[in-house]
Amino acid sequence: MIAFVRGTVSDVSGDRVVVDLGTVGLSVACGAPTALSLRAGERVELLTTLVVREDSWTLYGFLDAEERTVFEQVQTVTGIGPRIAMALLETLGPDDLRRAVAAGDEVALTKVPGIGRKGAQRLILELRDRLGPVAGQPAASRPGTPTAAEGWRASVAAGLTSLGWSAREAEQAVDAIDADLAAAATEAGSQADIGAMLKAALRTLDRS
Repeated sequence: MIAFVRGTVSDVSGDRVVVDLGTVGLSVACGAPTALSLRAGERVELLTTLVVREDSWTLYGFLDAEERTVFEQVQTVTGIGPRIAMALLETLGPDDLRRAVAAGDEVALTKVPGIGRKGAQRLILELRDRLGPVAGQPAASRPGTPTAAEGWRASVAAGLTSLGWSAREAEQAVDAIDADLAAAATEAGSQADIGAMLKAALRTLDRS
């Protein structure tokens, strides 16, 4: 992996920077805010991550480690590739993305080009406990942090809506889960078996 590149900016386009390393010029894909902050002739160090595809090898560059980390984390979500990951960073930035995911804010996420309702639900479901706290705030105090009960309930509800049920139907199904099973999931906290809870909620919908 190429962890960083350091050299002189040779050329800047809308989403790409060419860095002169002395004997070779390296083309690095960047978000528009990063590219616009750079000028030809100035020295730069970009933290990088290499994305390998069957038909291409693309080096993505960032001015700070936090952006690179979020870029890599977002791509672990089903159906999210580097183009959409970069769009998330350009539109929201790391902290607003964390806030939107923690709060289950589908509206904020769907403002990002390439993210529809189902994509927003997948981001919330798969990243809720993985992006970390908003900068400057401990995890326990950041807005939107779910309690143990809210955590599994939100995940199960998001799973149901991604399967086509309405938000109201999903909420009613979660409420209808056996009380003992729900209490056990709350006690388990982050270790709750979301798959089992989703199946239990689906069983309540089958009975309705």
